[in-house]
Amino acid sequence: MASTLSTPSASFQGLRPLKPTDFPGRLQAVAVRPGRSAARKPGSIRSELNPSLVISLSTGLSLFLGRFVFFNFQRENVAKQGLPKQNGVPHFEAGDTRAKEYAGLLQSNDPVGFNIVDVLAWGSIGHVVAYYILATSSNGYDPKFFG
Repeated sequence: MASTLSTPSASFQGLRPLKPTDFPGRLQAVAVRPGRSAARKPGSIRSELNPSLVISLSTGLSLFLGRFVFFNFQRENVAKQGLPKQNGVPHFEAGDTRAKEYAGLLQSNDPVGFNIVDVLAWGSIGHVVAYYILATSSNGYDPKFFG
């Protein structure tokens, strides 16, 4: 629906500029006074939660859980599985020189070794949870966890 744009600058449909007479009533620039909110349509969807706050708290909680709760469990499972093997020999020992891990990527100054890969993984989990919370709260879904 690129033809229903409402911008104060010139609007275009393809390469031809749209005139206000092309679609009467659709291309109107709405002036909003500072300090006042724009009038809401009765059927519009509005989230009751502040998205910035929800995303920040969810990501922070996820990083906290990943660092202080699940870190040892994750590292023990990775150590149990070991390196991937081909014919019973790890890839690097079998002659694949590109299979060696880049050591600088997994180094950190964290006392237990929480590195950039862990931050990206746990941060993305936090973002997924936050977007789930925002999506389900904006469409009226109420799981009633606490009551």
